[in-house]
Amino acid sequence: MVFQQSTEPAVFHATLRDQFETFLDEHRSALHDSLNGLTEEQARRSLVTSKTTLLGLVKHATFVEKVWFDEGITCRSRAEIGIPDSPDESFDLHDDDTVASVQHVYQQACAASRRATAELTLDDLLRGNRRGPLPLRWVYLHTLRELAQHCGHADILREQVLNGTTSHG
Repeated sequence: MVFQQSTEPAVFHATLRDQFETFLDEHRSALHDSLNGLTEEQARRSLVTSKTTLLGLVKHATFVEKVWFDEGITCRSRAEIGIPDSPDESFDLHDDDTVASVQHVYQQACAASRRATAELTLDDLLRGNRRGPLPLRWVYLHTLRELAQHCGHADILREQVLNGTTSHG
């Protein structure tokens, strides 16, 4: 996933919507790319007490995209979309989850999110969220916050995996 960087001068004076989307795509790309070059074992390696793994983070990010931009816009249920009912379950890895398959599904979800929001304005209300109607602007900010947190998690986990480190105690 390669997109315009938020530090490019053209982004400094772009519309607010374009800035939101640039930052979202930058974080989507960073999370996707956190799996690049890893073995399947490294991507699945559990280094913390939660279900969080590098592969699980990207799988969870797919869930996030589908919750906020499919469920939120189409008002379809999570069962109809084919995603877990809870965020915790979205970290669960199955035998057929691979780096390539999880990255591919994540890319598809991000592309679907872009298509779903293409005709909306930042003030349009997304009516399918469990919290009630929310403006797209808030959903963009919330998703950006979540992706930024998970990119930080991925950076730390990747560093540990690549350095063979589990803790410094």
